[in-house]
Amino acid sequence: MAQQILIVGLGQFGMSLAHTLSDKGAEVLAVDRRQDLVEEASSFVTEALVMDASDEKELARLQPGQRDVVVCAIGDDSKEASIICTALLRQMGAPLVIARANDAMHQRILHLVGAHQVVNPEQEFAKRFANRLIYRHVVADMPFGDDLHLTEIKVLPTMIGKTLIELELPKRFGVMVVAIRRGSPGRIVQPTPNSPLQEGDNLVIVSNEAAIPKLTEEF
Repeated sequence: MAQQILIVGLGQFGMSLAHTLSDKGAEVLAVDRRQDLVEEASSFVTEALVMDASDEKELARLQPGQRDVVVCAIGDDSKEASIICTALLRQMGAPLVIARANDAMHQRILHLVGAHQVVNPEQEFAKRFANRLIYRHVVADMPFGDDLHLTEIKVLPTMIGKTLIELELPKRFGVMVVAIRRGSPGRIVQPTPNSPLQEGDNLVIVSNEAAIPKLTEEF
């Protein structure tokens, strides 16, 4: 059964999220106060409605307690509305409320009113992009729990032809290789300890953030 996800706020983040979730097969109900944004979203989501999500009666009509996930993606235009909406969603029994924050203070308040998770898309993108600028072999980076990162890096020239056993990445750097992206169009293969790494391979690794510069500097 497809997940039922309610997205409140169709700015750049909310619209992109709604589109991606719909593409992945989720049943998305998207709402916003602006008619033009709702009309745009209606072409790809399950249902799109024009409404003010800070209005308790209006929000209750959406039955947030029956959705698998509710995302309050209200943007910079109204922090007050995003806080009210998040608090109301919790009061209405939404099982998982994820709220978008614009700054540190906003993030703290959203936690205080009950958001299960708070995200700051601009901040998270900036951190990932900074890593790609500093560590040129990093292809992608995603936080993964407490101080853990899931990172994709290009195989460094000195790694080519060596096996994972020879490289001893867990012992030397605390890095665990969980997959290898290989060939065109970049299929994912399971790492095998005795197989030599090839030119053009990408390693998908789990590590703490400090391990990445140590790994790239060593090789």
